[in-house]
Amino acid sequence: MTDLLTTSLFWLAVTLGVFEATDTVSKRSGRHPLLHPVLWSTPVLIALLLWTGTPYETYQQATFPISFLLGPAVVGLAVPIWAQRARIRRLAVPIVLALGAGAITSIVSAVGILALFGAPREVLASIAPRATTTPVAMAIAGQLGGVPALAAVIVLFAGVIGAMFATPLLNLLKVRDYRARGFAVGVAAHGIGAARAFQVDSTAGALASLGMALNAATTAALLSILALLV
Repeated sequence: MTDLLTTSLFWLAVTLGVFEATDTVSKRSGRHPLLHPVLWSTPVLIALLLWTGTPYETYQQATFPISFLLGPAVVGLAVPIWAQRARIRRLAVPIVLALGAGAITSIVSAVGILALFGAPREVLASIAPRATTTPVAMAIAGQLGGVPALAAVIVLFAGVIGAMFATPLLNLLKVRDYRARGFAVGVAAHGIGAARAFQVDSTAGALASLGMALNAATTAALLSILALLV
């Protein structure tokens, strides 16, 4: 059993199996917000690691193929963006305005709320890039004097919460345009939100991918300037 737990193929299979199971439950529920597969597969895998006493380093090495494929998957999001290039070109001005509003609001709201509660500077620096992708957030958090690991966790939760509640919230607000819906989700909930947007509509997915990429670059630029000034 000990040999099995240290086998790379075992934990890779377990990870894929757990996600497939939770995703199946999510599909059968009609993609209910509270049954998002990432929300449930993560604690299940954590519980399995604790129950078997498997070190995280072992699990990380075993699931390296999945982590590696995240890079090509993100690059692959350029395909639907290219397919929508004519429409995106016509929306250049609204996209720039929405991007600026979204990036600034994301930073100011998160940092402002925690600052009101007296959070230490390390936590503020870690939450500032919460709407970007995990690698970008970790790099920015380290540059600002935050905790990269904490930034990664915050980004994960931001993405999951955005993917869970974006659709019902936008329905409640009666936002019908899938271009606006997708871009908003991409800016607020990065890759996890973009994946959810693709499940709703292809146009929404393409604009969500664009929003994710542009917001990561914009937030990185804004916070890097802030780091130099501070």
